[in-house]
Amino acid sequence: MKRMTLCVLATFCLSGICAQEMKTDSLWADSLVRTLPEVMVTGERPVVKAKAGRLEYDLRRIIEGKPADNIYDALKYLPGVAEMNGALTLGAKGVTIVLDGKVTNMSTEQLYALLRSMPADRIERVDVMYNAPARYQVRGALIDVRLRHRIGDPGTLQGEAYAQYDQSHEASFQERASLIYNGGKFSLDFLYSHTHGKDYNTSDKEARHWLEATDETHYIENHEVARNRNHTHSFRLGTDYQIGKDHSLSFAYNGSYHTRHVRQHTTGTQTAENLSSRTSWLHNGRLDYRTPIGLSAGAEFTWYRTPGTQLLHSEMEGERMDFYTTDLQRINAWKFYLAQEHSLKNGWGLNYGAIYTTSVDNSQQLYFEDTSEQVDEATSGVLPPDMKSRRREQTLNFYAGFNKNFGQKWMLDASLAGERYKTPVWDEWDVYPVLNLTYLPAQGHILQLGFNSNKSYPAYWEVQDAVSYLGGGYSEIQGNPLLKPAKFYQVSLNYVLKSKYVFAAWFNHNKDYAVQTLYQSPRELLEIYRSVNFDFLQQAGVQASVPFKAGKWLDSRLTLMGTWTRAKDGDFYDLPFDRHLLTGIAVLNSTFTLPVKPDLRLTLNGFFQSGSIQGIYDLPASGNLDLSLRYAFARGKCVLTAWCKDIFETAGISPRIRYERQWVTNDYSCFRSVGVSFAWRFGGYQEKKREGVDTSRFK
Repeated sequence: MKRMTLCVLATFCLSGICAQEMKTDSLWADSLVRTLPEVMVTGERPVVKAKAGRLEYDLRRIIEGKPADNIYDALKYLPGVAEMNGALTLGAKGVTIVLDGKVTNMSTEQLYALLRSMPADRIERVDVMYNAPARYQVRGALIDVRLRHRIGDPGTLQGEAYAQYDQSHEASFQERASLIYNGGKFSLDFLYSHTHGKDYNTSDKEARHWLEATDETHYIENHEVARNRNHTHSFRLGTDYQIGKDHSLSFAYNGSYHTRHVRQHTTGTQTAENLSSRTSWLHNGRLDYRTPIGLSAGAEFTWYRTPGTQLLHSEMEGERMDFYTTDLQRINAWKFYLAQEHSLKNGWGLNYGAIYTTSVDNSQQLYFEDTSEQVDEATSGVLPPDMKSRRREQTLNFYAGFNKNFGQKWMLDASLAGERYKTPVWDEWDVYPVLNLTYLPAQGHILQLGFNSNKSYPAYWEVQDAVSYLGGGYSEIQGNPLLKPAKFYQVSLNYVLKSKYVFAAWFNHNKDYAVQTLYQSPRELLEIYRSVNFDFLQQAGVQASVPFKAGKWLDSRLTLMGTWTRAKDGDFYDLPFDRHLLTGIAVLNSTFTLPVKPDLRLTLNGFFQSGSIQGIYDLPASGNLDLSLRYAFARGKCVLTAWCKDIFETAGISPRIRYERQWVTNDYSCFRSVGVSFAWRFGGYQEKKREGVDTSRFK
């Protein structure tokens, strides 16, 4: 707690001394959705525009001189964006990220890996929509990263070579190379990235586990040490052919290979050794065709396969587990779309289309007794049942929308989508309205009011009737074949003042909100991790995002946000709950340009979040303070960056449960990291458009 207090005091003291640049954390603003003439919002520098139903940010100017060597890190400098629990959020809520407006079948984890492998110099601009219209094939908040492309300059070759070393408890490395060729109407881009290294973490569990049969409480204290090594190879190849004005054909291939080996040792109330490994392959191809009459069509195929193994030997209060298990997930997914847009008279716009997606999930998990050691059958536990499944999922979506601008100050965009979702368990139709109203009272001022609805689907493995074990086996992960998709409704109000100060307020209601929770079984010494549907989750919040500059030596931004969260579930095992909590978040980004002859820039990033809740979990306060130094030379072609992240080792949290007879504390390790990276760019290095793939629902 002392380290946490020190982290917070250091963050805000430094922000007061050097005037703050807010970190682009959490702004809940509404989207503008229009096709009227663009309206430029100017301030000290024109970094944001109100254009065609979106907030269009010049992210290249925002990150100028900042230690953002890849697209993922660059996005964290957008107003309203923050990294929370390992994921990018917009206004403390989940956000969909796409490349060049193309939504694909890559998972969130794989998409993040792709974004981290792509140089930040590839960004042309970033479009932010807090309520994406149906024509974007995304519901809810959307960040569209538009990549740089040049077609028409024949015979140009640009590229970048990059290397990174990061030392936490163990060392990790990244090497990547990127090439772009432009030849008249044809362009081609290639990217290869290799990340590898080792990792080390510890987990301390303290639990008081009550058993109903004996009315006794068992005290459990376990210490777990995990070491792993991993390799990831990512590669992509893309081509574009410009047939004519607004007439193009493009193809992109994304692939990755990942392997991970983990060794875990548990001591304390339970003794265990757990060896596991996993390998995954991803192949994704997408073809898009756009015509001058506003008609576009595309097809995409994704193949994903991830086999894994686990060998577990554990003993706890006389009960043993000795088994070997293999599991496999194989996904084949297709997506087809057809879309049409019309620009009509008097500023009216019309759009409509259809999207069809289908996937087949072939999964299995097989258990075998381990006969490599002498095991007493009287104390050996019963193995879980095997699972083999072939599950098909289909989604058919039709949408229609319109947009209209009234003079130079009012913009309206509305759409309605009907969608059928069919699985072996669910077969239902839903309707999703989206409404966005934007008012421009004066130059540099934007007021947005929006309403949207959304639906989120569970990951493929979450709905399989499978059982797997964490750590030494005291913790069990169970699938839930009856898990429902969650429905989401939100209203938001956003105000941009002088093109740089952002204020926002929002309220959302999430019906059948689904999340993985922990429950101590009263029948046996077993912790159950299972994804369940709550009755609902509600959240209301306000936010202020304030930049500050002092001459040419300081560029900073501070974001402050307060949220009220309520979670309710009337049938959570035998423990119905209705909980609510107020949470505060502060994010600071400050960049100092040092007054010396070399191009040296010092960046200070700080983040703090007070306690929050997740079901019956209590999540304590957390925060981090990062420092980095960037040196550019050789006319900006070479960039050397050094950093120290999470200086006070306060970024990790230790979630706990103190609810009725449920009593658990999980204390996870957290280590600061220091590192250095080097980037060399040649040929002018300008990038072209390319898309990503969504695999968030894969294992």
